[in-house]
Amino acid sequence: MDSEKALELVKHGATLLFLDVPQYTLVGIDTQIFAVGPAFKGIKMIPPGIHFVFYSSSTRDGKEFSPAIGFFVDVGPSQVIVRKWNQQDEWLAKVSEEEEERYSQAVRSLEFDKHLGPYNLSQYGEWKHLSNYITKDVVEKFEPVGGEITVTYESAILKGGPKTAMERALDAQMKKSKFAASSTEQPKGNRFYYTTIPRIIKHKGMSGQELTSMNLDKTQLLESLLSKEYKDSEDLLLGELQFSFVAFLMGQSLESFMQWKSLVSLLLGCIDAPFHTRSQLFTNFIKVIYHQLKYGLQKESNGPEMGIHALLDDSWLASDSFLHLLCKDFFALVEETSVVDGDLLSWIRKFKELLENRLGWEFQKKSASDGIYFEEDDEYAPVVEMLDESHGEYMDMST
Repeated sequence: MDSEKALELVKHGATLLFLDVPQYTLVGIDTQIFAVGPAFKGIKMIPPGIHFVFYSSSTRDGKEFSPAIGFFVDVGPSQVIVRKWNQQDEWLAKVSEEEEERYSQAVRSLEFDKHLGPYNLSQYGEWKHLSNYITKDVVEKFEPVGGEITVTYESAILKGGPKTAMERALDAQMKKSKFAASSTEQPKGNRFYYTTIPRIIKHKGMSGQELTSMNLDKTQLLESLLSKEYKDSEDLLLGELQFSFVAFLMGQSLESFMQWKSLVSLLLGCIDAPFHTRSQLFTNFIKVIYHQLKYGLQKESNGPEMGIHALLDDSWLASDSFLHLLCKDFFALVEETSVVDGDLLSWIRKFKELLENRLGWEFQKKSASDGIYFEEDDEYAPVVEMLDESHGEYMDMST
């Protein structure tokens, strides 16, 4: 990149100015992580739009890290966001409007330029794949009060003791965190404003067989949620799916992982919708989850003991996990369906190949034929039964 082009990007890109951040602290934006050195004061050349910023304080030797703290930002051209390190609580605090304006002018005058790391534009496309449905409205709808995302506010989820490897890793980090110890006024219960996804549907006047069929095929639940909770916006549902994934993966939020799991279970639990009423939604959904897992399953680590690779729990990627069983059912359903939208089928094939190649999952007997093929004797094969009514009532049985 020539100097003229670089200067243009510096002037028109957004800037994160982080003051007094201790050495070895990890600071991330989107899919990029910076290890703070003596001269680091932030990140420049950030493209306008939605981004996720996160950081993790370190011990003095840089070998152990506290749980990540993150927040979404929607930045405009040339905007400067200023935060200053609070040494006592180990977090980036906002500054006064007067200070922010003064520092912003200094940034635009290039006074801090040599202390700012450039946003790696070659990774921007990867971030867009993870966030193309996350808008300012999506962030405002689902983010917690105050906007700060951290598992240290989610201790209630670990009540009774951590059960999985991921929970144990987070629990160990929380016990060492000054931020967790100083957060005396932690909100109780869930802090996000996620959509409640019922696990069991109940419809008055239906027989047991009809109720069983409705709970096997989540299409009616999906339609009801789209109508009542998402105001008929498929993009809003996909926005929540991406928001919860980013909040889990970069922000280490267990609550967000549970929401992502609920949404994936809902969509992959539909039998009728993918092939008749919501083919475009499911094409977009498969694209979203394909890019999520493609990024999440990368072998290389993004930082020492921080983020997704330190916390991904192998149990939910194992061959008997919820994701494997749901995908097995869904791929079998595709095989049984006589007419499938071409774009949807193409993305399903890519998604299936990703799971087979990255995780070694098997969904089929080896066959020298075209298309998607699966094991014939599938004990999880879905039973398809069409219902006369287009919508059913639902009841939250998840608690």
